[in-house]
Amino acid sequence: MLAMASKMFGLAERWGLRPDHSNPAKNIDRYREHKRERYLTNAEVARLWQVLNSDAATAKASPAAISAIKLLMLTGRRLNEVLGLKWAWVDLDAKVLRLPDTKNGALLVSLGDAAVSVLGELKASGRDDNYVIAGQRKGAPLVNLQKPWRALRALAGLHDVRIHDLRHTFASIGAGMGMSLHMLGRLLGHTQAATTSRYAHLAQDPVRTAADAIGAELMRLVVASDQAPI
Repeated sequence: MLAMASKMFGLAERWGLRPDHSNPAKNIDRYREHKRERYLTNAEVARLWQVLNSDAATAKASPAAISAIKLLMLTGRRLNEVLGLKWAWVDLDAKVLRLPDTKNGALLVSLGDAAVSVLGELKASGRDDNYVIAGQRKGAPLVNLQKPWRALRALAGLHDVRIHDLRHTFASIGAGMGMSLHMLGRLLGHTQAATTSRYAHLAQDPVRTAADAIGAELMRLVVASDQAPI
């Protein structure tokens, strides 16, 4: 609340609605924030995907909402970027999204085959010529995913998982595959390396595996040398 108040009064000063240096939230210590990191395990990812493709899911959520969650899982995009996605920004042939205005400015997003498949199905449905994730009103996007998300995560038994955790999961899977932090930053659209550094500990898993493999091979060579006839 303090951060929000500070931002509001700061903008009011910039817009000439308040005198300069009159922000009442200035010089007040904020409570320390504890960042929450929740990644889906491999089993949880499989369970959620199975739910998204079930009859139980279609009874609880619209096809647009289900497709939106699939795209969040497969692209690592932010919620507003998926819900506000327009077909004019989608190039299925080149397998990219050309987002004109994200949190960090214009962004070119590469798509994997699974994401392209979901987008292709949405395109074929012809529900809306403007927005990818169409809402109830013609020509308008779906504006809120919280209600269907709560219903679908309950079906998957993921009661503590937030929508934004799907973005963390996308990054954690990449880190676990040995992708560099620079590559993860590119995929997520980060402009600051420090933002991606939260996944550094996850990127160490394949490094440890490689170190173990090299160590084991060295020991194999040593043993083979000891056993060789002189």
